[in-house]
Amino acid sequence: TGARYYRWAEKAAVKNGDVVIADAQAIADHVMATYGRECVVIPSGAAVIEPGGDRLTELDVIRRDFHLVVARLEPENHVLDAVHGYRISDETRPLLVVGSAPYADWYITKVHEAAEGDSRIRFLGSVYDQELLDQIYGNCRTYIHGHSVGGTNPSLLRAMGAGAPVQAFDCEFNREVTGGQALFWNTAEELADHLDEIASGDLDEELPPLSEAGRARVANHYRWDTVASDYEDMLQSLVDRRKRNPKRTEDIGASR
Repeated sequence: TGARYYRWAEKAAVKNGDVVIADAQAIADHVMATYGRECVVIPSGAAVIEPGGDRLTELDVIRRDFHLVVARLEPENHVLDAVHGYRISDETRPLLVVGSAPYADWYITKVHEAAEGDSRIRFLGSVYDQELLDQIYGNCRTYIHGHSVGGTNPSLLRAMGAGAPVQAFDCEFNREVTGGQALFWNTAEELADHLDEIASGDLDEELPPLSEAGRARVANHYRWDTVASDYEDMLQSLVDRRKRNPKRTEDIGASR
């Protein structure tokens, strides 16, 4: 099965790689606990941006007056929970769902069924227009992030860098990336509770600080120039190792 192959590939990569690179400390902890091997932690990067909002009219939404999900529609990303939680909430601002997954038709069907008859929920499919997508991230009321696996998630970083207040599924990866500066949820009901508080205005004073905290987190911990420098340092260390061991014949490689 696919899961068995993934476990085999993970074990082989950790065993045979000259260096093992993890994109999150939680991944490095897993590798150490499972295989007893240390990792070099080099996360993904993102930019802090001010995308503007002149194209929001194309989607018939206005700044800070909609919620956003961006994800492949598959179980580990909890899109079904996000849609269900929104549907049972009192929130009236629309929910935009960006993404698809051509290999998970059964799950996509369930997600659409959960939204059936609710005009507040709008499925945009995949959005490849990067300017438009940045404006969607940068102008949402909250970004609802349901991903539960995978280390440092690029969509989460992109939302934070664009200033979107984050409502994140409560797992070690998302707590690490956000630095704990998010509204966390485990179930559709917990997400609905957050949305009810947003609808009533009870969280009006909390959302702007979350927006700024996300920007600061990206600026301080997920800069692309720092990521590039860390890779350069790692590669230089491999070159230096080869110079110290000139008789070594196998290719040097890195496993991520």
